[in-house]
Amino acid sequence: MSSNHSIQTPARSTVLRLDPRDNVLIALQDLRKGDLVSFSGREFVLASDVPAKHKFVTENLAPGSDVIMYGVLVGKARESIQVGEILTTRNTNHESAPYQESSHRYEWTPVDVTRYLQRTFLGYRRHDGQVGTRNYWLVVPLVFCENRNIDVMKQAFEEELGFAPPKIYRQQVAELVTRYHEGTLSDTQRRSLEQDLPTSTRPRVFQNVDGTKFLMHEGGCGGTREDSTNLCGLIAGYINHPNVAGATVLSLGCQHSQIGILREQINRRNPDLTKPLLLFEQQQSGSEFKMLSEAIQATFLGLVEANKAKRAPGELSHLCMGLKCGGSDGFSGISANPAIGHVSDMLAVLGGRTILSEFPELCGVEQELIDRSVNSDVGGRFIQLMRDYAARAKAVRSGFDMNPSPGNIRDGLVTDAMKSAGAARKGGTSPVTAVLDYPEYSTQRGLNLQCTPGNDVECVTAQVGAGANVVLFTTGLGTPTGNPIAPVIKISTNSDLARRMPDIIDIDAGGVISGEKTIEQMGDSILELVIQVASGELRTKAELLGQDDFIPWKRGVSL
Repeated sequence: MSSNHSIQTPARSTVLRLDPRDNVLIALQDLRKGDLVSFSGREFVLASDVPAKHKFVTENLAPGSDVIMYGVLVGKARESIQVGEILTTRNTNHESAPYQESSHRYEWTPVDVTRYLQRTFLGYRRHDGQVGTRNYWLVVPLVFCENRNIDVMKQAFEEELGFAPPKIYRQQVAELVTRYHEGTLSDTQRRSLEQDLPTSTRPRVFQNVDGTKFLMHEGGCGGTREDSTNLCGLIAGYINHPNVAGATVLSLGCQHSQIGILREQINRRNPDLTKPLLLFEQQQSGSEFKMLSEAIQATFLGLVEANKAKRAPGELSHLCMGLKCGGSDGFSGISANPAIGHVSDMLAVLGGRTILSEFPELCGVEQELIDRSVNSDVGGRFIQLMRDYAARAKAVRSGFDMNPSPGNIRDGLVTDAMKSAGAARKGGTSPVTAVLDYPEYSTQRGLNLQCTPGNDVECVTAQVGAGANVVLFTTGLGTPTGNPIAPVIKISTNSDLARRMPDIIDIDAGGVISGEKTIEQMGDSILELVIQVASGELRTKAELLGQDDFIPWKRGVSL
């Protein structure tokens, strides 16, 4: 069984069909009630206004009729819908097809990667064979009680080592206060403030270290033991991550997430870990001052060693990419998502790894992913994790159908299955080689599925904890999500967003919508950017903004 998705769009068309089986068309520009739309030999008179990114039906639908998009079930008509009428949450319900174990053998024709076979990126080779795209020192608490001490260390290190971002906004407030007291705060001076602000900080002490990253969280105690163990597993993944040269861990001592559990989780991921791991427990150290002084001195000496690392050529097979979408719109599944799906397919052929997560946003495309699994064990584990996740959601009176946000709905994603069908395009068409539960570490080459929420930061946090050394993040509405240790490349689904929010967008995939680029050409452009970012030649917008988002996923309840 193969999985090839045909996108049908005549030149300069105002509408798009994603699959011959679809009974909806997507508006590529704002359309008005009464407009005559021609497509594939048929003409449709619009029964309502259809804004760009939204869909209208190509046949009369009775209540309960199937709504098909991407060739799959994405909803049911809640009431009668006439030809040319827009789909909305008023007339359409979420509905997805059932799924079961596959009885087919998946056949896939690998994409051509000839031009990339000899390409490399400049990365940091670790003793265990992993290759990092950055070189960070990590400082992390095992429990929220240590957050204040982490913050103390952050203040002590960042400015003195030259890692602190410019104090642009602090300087702006100081300037405003001064001018307010002087009575000289004119409109012209307000406008000139931005140009007057500093853009640099003191020189870095350690030129080969990209920074010290201080992670804070609200977990480690007071919740379920599952959450505490998962937190230790997530932290273990960050410590084992190729972008991390070494780590300092602060523990209180009495919490659920014990140092012994952390060691066990590290051993599961890497029993031969050789990078420095500095552990400090406040209840065993005596005074807070003594613990912090020892931690600061040991961390500084660790940074001295980390600074000896140098970038060296690494094969593209050492790349592990997280595949994520956030602030999705009606163009996400047409432009940026399939473009990074093409990148995922290329990396699979090159021997690298990609991670497709967000299980609530795979609702309705389960069967396709099961059919693409390399064996029944992989497909079976995906079934088990999806059903378990759905049951947990129902247990707290929720469900996958509640996933689309108000922004998603306003921009044309009116059901979860519709959103999911587009979100799944990030995984391309290559075979599914592994299924990971949170917070497991990725080791299997090819496309990995990972159980996470759709929540932007929780998902990216988990993907990096599973080893992603670069994250490809598509967005149609605009989201600033980043990560402390892995560069997050932001890809806009439409050119209007890229023009409107240039400070968060790294590359624009809107050319796919306008017809200027094919999905394959856009994928090539993204992979070229990945190589530059992975080599340290470019910093992502999220890195430049200091967008260090870190939120562990809590599956349980607070006790």
